[in-house]
Amino acid sequence: MSDLIHDTAALVDIASVSHSEREIADAIEQRLRTFGAGRFEVVRIADNVVARSHLGRPMRLALAGHLDTVPANANDKARISGDTLWGLGSADMKGGLAVMLDLAQASAQSIDRRGGGPDFDLTFVFYACEEVERRHSGLLEIEAVDASLLEADAAILGEPTGSQIEAGCQGVLKAEVIFAGKRAHTARPWTGSNAIHRAGNLLVRLGSYDERRPTIDGCEYREALQAVAIEGGIAGNVVPDRARILLNHRYAPDRDRVGAETSLRAWLDASIDSGSGDQVEMIDHSPAAAPNLGHPALAKLLGVTGKAARAKLGWTDVAFFAERSIPAVNFGPGDPEVAHTQHERVTIGDLLTARKALGSLIGVGI
Repeated sequence: MSDLIHDTAALVDIASVSHSEREIADAIEQRLRTFGAGRFEVVRIADNVVARSHLGRPMRLALAGHLDTVPANANDKARISGDTLWGLGSADMKGGLAVMLDLAQASAQSIDRRGGGPDFDLTFVFYACEEVERRHSGLLEIEAVDASLLEADAAILGEPTGSQIEAGCQGVLKAEVIFAGKRAHTARPWTGSNAIHRAGNLLVRLGSYDERRPTIDGCEYREALQAVAIEGGIAGNVVPDRARILLNHRYAPDRDRVGAETSLRAWLDASIDSGSGDQVEMIDHSPAAAPNLGHPALAKLLGVTGKAARAKLGWTDVAFFAERSIPAVNFGPGDPEVAHTQHERVTIGDLLTARKALGSLIGVGI
């Protein structure tokens, strides 16, 4: 096994903010082609790299990780202190990428031994643009060129989970609520209708939103509904005739797309008046994914970790695979609560724990 913490640091030092992943894709492709020659089929599509084995195993397992990061916050360079690596993307998810590369290299080496090789046929997917709008996703780019590259019986997303399975994922529904009013002079407001004031009831209700907490396959999901943007106003002496509130709704995977939208519209009905010109529009939707812990490969990983699975409170590309009837879970090194923060970090202990668990699953030890 290579030096995981220094491998992760090297990846952190390659800037790869969303839409700028070419350099890190080049580095990963070169490494895969070097140790995977004759052992893996390596395919490059834009800034996405896929490596697949063809050993004739009865089951194919995909291990996927995104190459991009959010913008830097005075943390663009790697810094190692003791057993901890600090830096942008160290947790989300260059630590996971380093583990994937190490597993790929160990798998390639094991294929050379008589009767060797991993217990699964493996597909390693390194893809761009996960941290931005879903329409930019590298997984969609790969699928558009050759959907067969993403075929698998099960998938593991290397998202930061503290090396504990986070099952499924929440759906994300974004809605725009427009409150209508009537312009008037602020000296005579009774001649108009203040759209911003009319939005007040919704804002008060959002502050005391009673979230659902359904439990699915032993995993408790916690829903949320937040106002994430608000705008309105014409001038300092004009009663505004329009106010816009952008909502972000995280919902549990016991609801599908239609159910989530229907439920949100029903909740909003108490605060809007369509007769006054108020409008609600669903502007973006990323569906949820069920836990799928019963699949043999994922159940085996659960047993290997020795830890109970927990719900994924967030959206990940587990949903991409679930939409294509491929059971998937999130599992990787790093604390998800420090992802996207200035103090993002990962420990060597967490990297090793993730590597040992996944190596045990696929039959490639350390």
